[in-house]
Amino acid sequence: MDNFDETGPETAEPLPVSSARFSQARAAQSMAVLEDYAEMIDDLTQDLGEARITDIAARMGVTHPTATKAVARLKREGLAMSRPYRGVFLTETGAALAARVRARHRTVVDLLVAVGVPQETAELDAEGLEHHVSEVTLHAFEAFLARRS
Repeated sequence: MDNFDETGPETAEPLPVSSARFSQARAAQSMAVLEDYAEMIDDLTQDLGEARITDIAARMGVTHPTATKAVARLKREGLAMSRPYRGVFLTETGAALAARVRARHRTVVDLLVAVGVPQETAELDAEGLEHHVSEVTLHAFEAFLARRS
């Protein structure tokens, strides 16, 4: 029974541990998209005073409809709002999410640089890693970096 940890929705048969991991990975990927958009909206708001869908799409390298769909999801999740004839703005919760993502990114970059990864490569690699690092791992990174200081 060591290879099973939960039951499936349709049956009482246990699901393999690996399916739980894959499910967790899919959820993390879905959250990563929200985090990227929240961070981008925050950047645009700081740079331009607001984040228009056109600017979000251009910076994210996606089509206007793709950006619109992502922003709609942020709104449903209570992370963003829009104003008539204005752009998209983060709610307090959305702004806090963007700040956490930015801090997590910085920690991952700092760790990669500490183990010898060149700065530019660390920045690029951290963009993907930052969304999949657990809080436990992130705290271990922070503790490692603190011991090195």
